[in-house]
Amino acid sequence: MKYIWLFIKTLLRMVLKPLSFVPAVLVMAMIFHFSSQGGGDSSALSYKVSKGLVYVADKVLDKELTAEQIEAYAHKYHYHVRKLAHFTEYFILAVTVAFPLYVYGMRGIWLVIFAGVFCVGFACLDEYHQSFVAGRSPSKKDVFIDSCGVLLGILVTRIVGFIGRKTIFAPLAKKR
Repeated sequence: MKYIWLFIKTLLRMVLKPLSFVPAVLVMAMIFHFSSQGGGDSSALSYKVSKGLVYVADKVLDKELTAEQIEAYAHKYHYHVRKLAHFTEYFILAVTVAFPLYVYGMRGIWLVIFAGVFCVGFACLDEYHQSFVAGRSPSKKDVFIDSCGVLLGILVTRIVGFIGRKTIFAPLAKKR
């Protein structure tokens, strides 16, 4: 029975570890898809999100804003929502890239460097890609915002991984 359990555990590691990179590939595809949208479509989508956020905030805070006020606030915060979307996309990308690397044993500064260079490189390529899309243009500011999201994502992954190793998974690491 002991050998069967060992075989199952080894088989699961061989299958599941490589699959841990799938979320990163999916996030990269999502970012590429959003970057492929024309300027008008991209702006309309983020404006719709801005309007939805203002509407939800209005309901939660019970401000009873009129439709015109909701439009005005959505217009006012539209730019910030767009930039927050950049930050969030690359935060998620960094977590989905750094976590599998962490699982494979990359730790410390090497995790920060490797995942950081990969994700920031992807951000640069994404901005370059936008130069070929109608109504879009590359922006160094967006790469900076993306890089901030990457840095935070990697740091969160390192903190969660360290805490997990020292608490939840500590009994599994002990040799019996």
